[in-house]
Amino acid sequence: MSTSDTAPTPLNGRILGISLAAAMGGFLFGFDTAVINGAIDAMSADFGISGFLQGFAVSSALLGCVLGAWLAGPLAARQGRIRVMLVASALFTISAIGSGLAFGTWDLIAWRSLGGLGVGAASVIAPAYIAEVSPAHVRGRLGSLQQLAIVLGIFAALLSDAFLADAAGGAAEMLWLGQEAWRWMFLAEAVPALLYGLFALTIPESPRYLVDQHREEEAADVLTRYTGVRDVAAKIKEIRTSLKREARESLADLKGASMGLKPIVWVGIALAIFQQFVGINVIFYYSTTLWRSVGFDESQALTTSVITSVTNVLVTVVAILLVDKVGRRPLLIFGSAGMTVTLGAMALAFSQSQGTGEDVSLPQPWATIALVAANLFVVSFGATWGPIMWVMLGEMFPNKIRATAVSVASAANWLANFAVSTTFPTLSSISLTLAYGVYATCALLSLLFVLSKVPETKGRELEDMTDDAGGRRKAARTSD
Repeated sequence: MSTSDTAPTPLNGRILGISLAAAMGGFLFGFDTAVINGAIDAMSADFGISGFLQGFAVSSALLGCVLGAWLAGPLAARQGRIRVMLVASALFTISAIGSGLAFGTWDLIAWRSLGGLGVGAASVIAPAYIAEVSPAHVRGRLGSLQQLAIVLGIFAALLSDAFLADAAGGAAEMLWLGQEAWRWMFLAEAVPALLYGLFALTIPESPRYLVDQHREEEAADVLTRYTGVRDVAAKIKEIRTSLKREARESLADLKGASMGLKPIVWVGIALAIFQQFVGINVIFYYSTTLWRSVGFDESQALTTSVITSVTNVLVTVVAILLVDKVGRRPLLIFGSAGMTVTLGAMALAFSQSQGTGEDVSLPQPWATIALVAANLFVVSFGATWGPIMWVMLGEMFPNKIRATAVSVASAANWLANFAVSTTFPTLSSISLTLAYGVYATCALLSLLFVLSKVPETKGRELEDMTDDAGGRRKAARTSD
C-alpha cells in the first residue's frame, strides 16, 4: 500500500476530464484504422488493385504505427506526453487530407503510413498518460477509456462511411466538389484530428514526467487538483524514488537476463501480440467485404458493420464497469475462452461455404451462424482483451521503463496487426476456414499464456510495480 494514499479518494470530474481528453488519441486510433473498411472496395476498383496489394494498402498505415509507437515512448520521456500528443494530432490531420486526395495506390499508402505514425504515437501516450494521472483504485476504469475511445472511433468511422456512401448512392459515386464518396471517408478524419490537438492543449503534463524533470511544484499542483492525493509530499517522494532506480530511461533499460529483455517486458509484448493474433481487426477492416460474401449488398454490409461496432462499444462499457471489481486476469481468461469458441464456430461455418474467390457465399443456416458467431467474438474481445491489454500496458511496468516499455509492446502490437491484416486476403482466398482456424488456435494459446504468465495488477500503485513477471501470486496478494 502506498504511503501517500491510505484510503481511496473519490473519482473527481477533473481527472475524468483529462483522461477523456487524452483518450481522444484512441478515438483517432480507431477512426484511422477502421475508415478503410467502407472505402476498400471502391478504392480498389478505382486504382485497379486486388490480392496482396489490396491487403498492403489496408495495412500500410500499420507500418507507420510500428515506427510511431517505437519512437513515442523515448520522445515522451524527454519532451513530455503533451508534446507527443500535439505531434500526433498534426500527423493525423495531414494524413487525412493527403489520403482523401490521393491520385494512386502508392500515394495513398504513403499518406496512410504517415497517419500511422500518429496512430502509433497515440496508442502509446494515451494509456501511459492515463495510468500516470489516475488513482490506483480507479486506474482500470480510467485506463479502459482508451479502448472505449478506440471502439467509438471505429463506430464513428463506420457510421461516417455508411452515411457518405448512402448520400452518394455508393462509395464509388461522386459526392461533393467532384470527389468520390470514398475520398470523403478519409477527409472526414481531419475534424477529430484537429480536436485532438485542441484537447491536448487543455490538459496538464503527467506528474511523473514533471518530477523526472525536477518540476516538483507543478507536479504537486497536478496531484492536488486532479488526482486527489492527500499527502502530496509523500507521493512525490515515492515517484522520485522509483524514477531514481535508473539514471535515464532508454531502450537499454529494458534489458534483462531473459532472452535480452526483462521478464515483464516479454509479458507485455506477448499480451500485445496475442491481442492481434486472434484476428479482431479482420472484422473491422474487412467486415464489409466479408458480409457481402455472405450475400449482403453494399448498404446492408455497411449497416451490419455499424451494428457490430455498436456491440463493441457496449461491451467495452461493461469492461469499464468490471475491470476494477473483477480484476484483469479473470477478464482476460474469460475473453480467451469465449474467442476460442466463437472463432471455432466461424471456421466451421465457413467450411460450408460455396463457390471460390470473390464468388464465395454461405447457405443458411451457416450464414446466420457466422454472423452470430462474429458478433459474439466481438463481445468476447470487446469486454476483455480489447480494453484490458491497454490497461495492463499502462500499469504493469515500473515507472522508469513505462513509456519505453509501452512503446516496444505497442510496436509489437502494430507489427502483429500488420501481419494479420496483410495476410488475411491471401488466407481467405485459400480458405476462410483456414483463416479463422488459425485465429481460434491463437485464442486458445492466449488462454494458456494468461493462466501461466500474466500477473494481476488490480489495486497496485505504479510505484510498486517490479521488473519480475514471475511473481503472479505475489502480485495478486498485493492487490487484495
